Amino acid sequence: MITTEQVKELRDKTGISVMQCRKALEEANGDMEKAIVILQKKGGEAAQKKADRSAADGLVVMRTDGKRALTLVLNCETDFVAKNEDFLNLANTLADMAWNDGIAKMQEAAPDLINALVLKSGENIQLGAVEELSGEVVNGYTHFDNKSAAVVTLAGGTPAVAKDIAMHVAAMKPSFLTSNDISEENRATVKAVMEAEVAAQSEGKSQEIKDKMLEGKINGFFAEQTLLNQSFFKVPEKTIEQYAKDNGATVQKFVLYTV
Repeated sequence: MITTEQVKELRDKTGISVMQCRKALEEANGDMEKAIVILQKKGGEAAQKKADRSAADGLVVMRTDGKRALTLVLNCETDFVAKNEDFLNLANTLADMAWNDGIAKMQEAAPDLINALVLKSGENIQLGAVEELSGEVVNGYTHFDNKSAAVVTLAGGTPAVAKDIAMHVAAMKPSFLTSNDISEENRATVKAVMEAEVAAQSEGKSQEIKDKMLEGKINGFFAEQTLLNQSFFKVPEKTIEQYAKDNGATVQKFVLYTV
């Protein structure tokens, strides 16, 4: 006979519901270790069944020490689960494992940990992007809702400067670091959109004027999307490039993560 104490012990070990723990113990004839394996198997089966369901929500967590930064995205189906303490604990556990033991070892351990929460939450949960950046000065910023985060690497400067710029990236969401990062494909796409705007606004004007309007719109769009050209949100009279320079830094790279 399965006792209440056995069920409680299994629930404490796995976090799975009382009913599921009791069923697993009954199937295992009271053997605690076998019951844990049964729950793990059921978690894997549940994860497979839910794998084709969209996991478009979730959160981003980060670890940083001023020289490197690790960012991990964990996805789920709904904001309700994304705000759940178990989900947040899982994301932080995975981030700590990746930070301390390496991304590869974390990825080996992740399926069992994720499957257990899939069984408990009833949602598709997927490990998203996991990336580590290192450099002379590295820092990041996670937005208060954990839906977006940014990492910035600098040559020179300080971690505080890198964090300031990362906050700006998370808020303004630039697409490019410099104009050199804008591909011909990017330009062609924007040009097609702006041509339609110019056509609607320049009826009766000469082709020369139309061309100048088009060039101005394209350049203006990319200026707004290029980090170094953007006005720093804390000091609007300075661009990000000038803010970094004033603090002895050059921005080398930024990465923006969103869910």
